[in-house]
Amino acid sequence: MAQQDNTPDWKIDFPYSTVETLQVSRRQFAKFLCLVSGGLMAGSGLVAIKSSFFPERKVEGEHFVCNTAALPVGGTRSFTLPGSTVPYILIHLENDEWRAYEQKCTHLSCAVFYKPGTGRIECPCHNGWFDALTGEVVQGPPPRPLPALNVIVKGDAVYVTGQQPA
Repeated sequence: MAQQDNTPDWKIDFPYSTVETLQVSRRQFAKFLCLVSGGLMAGSGLVAIKSSFFPERKVEGEHFVCNTAALPVGGTRSFTLPGSTVPYILIHLENDEWRAYEQKCTHLSCAVFYKPGTGRIECPCHNGWFDALTGEVVQGPPPRPLPALNVIVKGDAVYVTGQQPA
């Protein structure tokens, strides 16, 4: 009489113990380390190539944004320039001045928003704040001021041009 085996069918197909599946060999670890290191190296190389061979284009000429009547005091308008994907924000400050900045925080590129009545631009991702008059960092982790555009008001039209070098 043959003895009946109580081993489940799946254990016969997959004869690995739990301890064996949780352990990582040095060879597996080295493969994983090489794969991750190679990926990081390739990514860094692509960033370096993009920044050196494809520099960002400067804003040239005047670009119409809106009419002055379309933006009340304390209001904002998001816009992009033709041929660009960079988002900008036009601000009509409470002292009746106009400012235009890139709408990406200089920390991690989160969208920034103007807080009416405070004179500040907020980055809600990490509680960063910028001065709405100058674009300078007031608080938080952003490492540099917001890139700005010059704003020109001609009659009832608002235009932006590239920032003049300091």
